[in-house]
Amino acid sequence: MLKKTIMALVLMTTTALADYNLIVPQKPSGGTSVWAQIVVAEWEKHLGEKINLIYKPGARDQLGPNEFQNQLRFDDKTILVSHGGNGISYLVEPVEYNYFDWESVGHMNLNIIVGARNKADTKNGPIQFPSGSGMTPEIMAIVMLLTGPNGDPVKTFENKIVWVKGMKGSERRLAFIRGDLNATRENPAAYKKHVMPVIGKGDAYTWFHHGLLNVKTGEHDKDPNFTEPTFEALYESTYGVAPSGDFYDAYKLVKSWRDALQKAFWVNKGNPNKAKLVAALDKMINDPESVAAIEKKVGKYEWRTGAEGDAAVRTLKSFITPGALKTLSDFGKNQLGYNAIYKEELTK
Repeated sequence: MLKKTIMALVLMTTTALADYNLIVPQKPSGGTSVWAQIVVAEWEKHLGEKINLIYKPGARDQLGPNEFQNQLRFDDKTILVSHGGNGISYLVEPVEYNYFDWESVGHMNLNIIVGARNKADTKNGPIQFPSGSGMTPEIMAIVMLLTGPNGDPVKTFENKIVWVKGMKGSERRLAFIRGDLNATRENPAAYKKHVMPVIGKGDAYTWFHHGLLNVKTGEHDKDPNFTEPTFEALYESTYGVAPSGDFYDAYKLVKSWRDALQKAFWVNKGNPNKAKLVAALDKMINDPESVAAIEKKVGKYEWRTGAEGDAAVRTLKSFITPGALKTLSDFGKNQLGYNAIYKEELTK
């Protein structure tokens, strides 16, 4: 406890002297870290102050958000960037952080894209896919595509999915390139870097993507960066009906929390610097040069800042129903094998 208090005091002192600190819950090479590096380089041009990136990896990327929740958010010049895995963990794991104690500075409404090797049997399986709680929306979508409207998703997972455990990101990418995995998923920037070259050689193709959350309708819109179908569109074209039921609701819940908050900036509720940070972010996303620099790396995606970001969190809250959350936690614990629990308090 003393060590944590000292760390917080050191950080607050450093912040006072060195403008803003951005807490990043990964190593510098992590996907969210790289995204933050790209965006912060443009953001601070419009803020007129330095933003220092403070990397806090650990506890499956929960260390940074937990410390922000418990200590660091009370410093007015400390910001947090969270990622989609934090959103999934919030739903089904005993984390210490709470999005509803924070306010949104802004987030990029992102997508995840699923690629398949040409030899993959995407109608009957088996699908060899890398494990991980962050892969939950993808494997749920694949299970539904292999199951159809009248089958049992659990049996499909048991009989048609090879859930490959123990792979890090670099190992997963190499395995897909070699063909040891016949499907994979990436965020837009990583997909462009790691999967598109395999597609360019004629060895793979884009299978589907999740689409972009529309906070007004609660549906998933098309991604202007991809002509391939969303999961829902592919399912309906395959089976003639839209996906539905508790398993689909659980997918929609976890997908939406993961992707809508995949790259998000936060401050403590009531932070007096929020308006200044939001104004600078708005200037950045309206500056053609800054936009071009960011889109070159991650694609063209919508930003939601300030009140729009807070509204998105309220929309996400509406997806948390007892049936969807219980289905999600049961599937995570019993089939995917991670420490998922049913957090009934989230449904209230």
